[in-house]
Amino acid sequence: MKGFLSIVIFLSCCTHLSAQRISKISLSSTGALQTFMIATDDNAVITLNPNGDVVNYGTEYFSEKIQNYSRIEKFNGRVELFAVTDNKAMQGKLKYIGRTPVTYYASYDLESLRGKIKTIGNLTFSYFMEYDDALLKGKIKSIGSTQLQYFNGFDNEALRGKLKSVGSTNLNYYSSFEDKALKGKIKSIGQINFTYYTSFEKQFAGARKTGNQTQNVAGITYYIQ
Repeated sequence: MKGFLSIVIFLSCCTHLSAQRISKISLSSTGALQTFMIATDDNAVITLNPNGDVVNYGTEYFSEKIQNYSRIEKFNGRVELFAVTDNKAMQGKLKYIGRTPVTYYASYDLESLRGKIKTIGNLTFSYFMEYDDALLKGKIKSIGSTQLQYFNGFDNEALRGKLKSVGSTNLNYYSSFEDKALKGKIKSIGQINFTYYTSFEKQFAGARKTGNQTQNVAGITYYIQ
């Protein structure tokens, strides 16, 4: 009986540790990457900028009246911050939210990594380093097993620095050779395509014509502002 209970407890712990995931990626209207949102097993979320800094955390509230609108509200559970006696690169930062621990690169780590998110639960973060393309230096390179690719400094000017792929999902954009009202805007995410009014349609130029503001592709919600 004790052996059975031990197995149950072990499996339960594994479930909690494996529950963190990328839940949302937000892009600006011009295609620039804004934030990654990481969800935990107990309905908490942590929002990060592309450089691995925490923007906010809490619970994501979805409006019943306004389509595609959500906001981050206070998490009604355990929230613990690093103390002033902890490593200076971590002081005051989120340490626990619910059952999920959060760690950061410390002051004794490489200077380019200090203070950045290192782990959220079982998700480990890696970053582009000094020897990578200068345009990508400091950006998140992987989240857990999900690899991120970006357009680099040698790509078309309208694409440079933008998110190119998330795991097996490719993102494409209108290049600088396209109509000026389309330049840089998101063209497709996976199999989902987006079209826009051109500069010749002056009343609506640049406004999205087809493709919803929110798309779920391979289990991740992409939100285009």
